[in-house]
Amino acid sequence: MTRISIDPITRLEGHGKIEIFLDNSGNVENCYFQVPELRGFEVFCLGRPAEEMPRLTNRICGVCPEAHHMAAAKALDALYNVEVPPAGKKLRELLYMAFYVTDHTTHFYALGGPDFVVGPDAPKAERNILGVIAKVGLEIGGQVIATRKRNHQVIEMIGGRTIHPVSALPGGMSHPITEEQRQEIIEIARQNVEFAQFTIGIVNDIVLANQDYVDLIVSDGYTQQTYYMGLVDENNHVNFYDGKVRVVGPDGVEHCKYAPEEYTEYVAEHVEPWSYLKFPYLKKVGWKGFVDGKDSGVYCATPLSRLNAADGMATPLAQAEYERFYETLGGKPVHHTLATHWARCIELLYAAEHMLELAEDPEVADPTVRALPTEIPTEGVGIVEAPRGTLTHHYVTDENGILTNVNLIVGTTNNNAPIFMSIKDAATAVIKNGEVSDGALNMVEMAFRSYDPCLSCATHSLPGQMPLEMVVRNADGEVTHHLSQYVDECLLDQLD
Repeated sequence: MTRISIDPITRLEGHGKIEIFLDNSGNVENCYFQVPELRGFEVFCLGRPAEEMPRLTNRICGVCPEAHHMAAAKALDALYNVEVPPAGKKLRELLYMAFYVTDHTTHFYALGGPDFVVGPDAPKAERNILGVIAKVGLEIGGQVIATRKRNHQVIEMIGGRTIHPVSALPGGMSHPITEEQRQEIIEIARQNVEFAQFTIGIVNDIVLANQDYVDLIVSDGYTQQTYYMGLVDENNHVNFYDGKVRVVGPDGVEHCKYAPEEYTEYVAEHVEPWSYLKFPYLKKVGWKGFVDGKDSGVYCATPLSRLNAADGMATPLAQAEYERFYETLGGKPVHHTLATHWARCIELLYAAEHMLELAEDPEVADPTVRALPTEIPTEGVGIVEAPRGTLTHHYVTDENGILTNVNLIVGTTNNNAPIFMSIKDAATAVIKNGEVSDGALNMVEMAFRSYDPCLSCATHSLPGQMPLEMVVRNADGEVTHHLSQYVDECLLDQLD
């Protein structure tokens, strides 16, 4: 048996590796997506005052601190049973839209986009943002940098810091914005809408206009039929900040819709001994292993999932792209993993439009942005849509507000099982008869890049034991020692 290791995998946040095992004919027999890092946020948050969570959890990583900041703040709102004033809610959401613009821009141009703009078979040195700039022009690189810069200015203006914001508190926000600042944000939001439309144009001109890329997107190696999860408003339109979580089946029919405090009735978490990531699944369907279909409890929570779970977008330009998306790809739901990149660009447009709507509302500059908590804390759940998927924060405290239980289900954790399955399907499709090229291995990595995984975010709890594998190599790269503990025996047999 031949073992192929992709270690580390690239263009993601955190650390992960892919282990592929070929049979005697050179075809894929098994494949593992392993996450060898542990960051125990759920454990070391215990014993701390609950009000620290918006500042503490946003340090999980520097990629999406705004998502953890908002989920934590919403959990505290519920914990203290306090209603945020309208201006405070709109101000939070305004910050969140600016964050979404920066995050989706980064992924499309620097992480996922190079595989399409430059090409999946391009040399490694070109499959990055520099390769994208070389392909579409230096001016584009300047636009990407300018977009991130101006939206980080908004995040700092509202959140108090460019990275790791501090302004969201139980009951609202720590400070309002001025009318002058609102006018500045309006202009930034207008530029964001133009940039998002430009990005959609790149999808049209470079990706959709290339039949080879379209064929790759709809190929069996990148197709899975799972359940899909996303936050929706009262009209079942995509919403990143507020609403209920809606789940639809592989047939597009609604499976459930639940409020944040009801999540434990619908979502459970499975553990495997060979990964620090948990595997969430739909409790009422059950864990059936790493398989897709209506009888499997595996679900996705991605930009594609949000579009599949919703009935539309809440802004006009994004709604037009939403309709074209499904017309082009054969109707709802779309099961093609690589189509997530297009869905992400539609969300970029929605975030830009909604940011403009919020900024143009004079109430967002109202000075009443917080209601002070007065009740004894007990238990609270906050849910937002992180760019990588549905983000759940669940806190329980004693009567003094000291945390006694913390559970975090983050975007990438939701997608752990689908990522595992996608990688195996892609590897099986592109590796045949022992022929393995750099381009083929990159196409395996493309399967997980669609999910934009943040593995530092996702690894919180120990799976009951401390799985560890240590490989020692000499100066020539030869394995001299191979030690392990608490690693799945079947996997060990293959690793040996």
